[in-house]
Amino acid sequence: MQQQVATGAPAPVFAEPTPLGLLGLAVGCAALLPIAFGHALTPDGFRTAAWFCLLFGGGCQFLAGMMSLVNKNLLGGTLFTTFAFNWVLNYVTLSGIAEGRVPNSTIVFSVDVCFLVIFVVLTFAFGFFSKLLFAFLLDIDVLYACRILKELTHAPAFALPIALATVALAGIALWLAFAILVNSSAGRTIFAVPGPLFTPTAPAQPSSSA
Repeated sequence: MQQQVATGAPAPVFAEPTPLGLLGLAVGCAALLPIAFGHALTPDGFRTAAWFCLLFGGGCQFLAGMMSLVNKNLLGGTLFTTFAFNWVLNYVTLSGIAEGRVPNSTIVFSVDVCFLVIFVVLTFAFGFFSKLLFAFLLDIDVLYACRILKELTHAPAFALPIALATVALAGIALWLAFAILVNSSAGRTIFAVPGPLFTPTAPAQPSSSA
């Protein structure tokens, strides 16, 4: 989620915040996995997962998003900040379920559709930076598509794809975070991250006058 910095651009205010956001996302996903696979479906299980979603998923990603925006990283900051509020929504939903309050499915469905549109466009944008980032966002697209199809069809068969997409999301997030943290410390590539999927168009050069 790092953007190329133009020559002569001011130095970033904060250290690279991307690993913080990715590690928080991975911990949040880990908290959801037992529930996604049909375990810990108890009030204390929902409450425990809710707090992890709020503190790690929401807290780490919001902090990473704000730091990225201050560092002039528009794309990474937008993604982290938007996703942070989604983790807060997970906290509210899980806390409500623990107390016997089920969220309104019609409103959740409408928001999921909106999120899917947002993440599809962001998936394309991140394809200009790395194939792995593209896969990361594509996994989020698949997750939301399965959530939408599950609501439309009321078919429990989509529960397993949602759980597997959550596993993949946590795994890719950890790999990307380790790549930034470990590769820079080791001075060599240990966690490989492939290059861009798409090639951006070079800006047109102004024609020189005679």
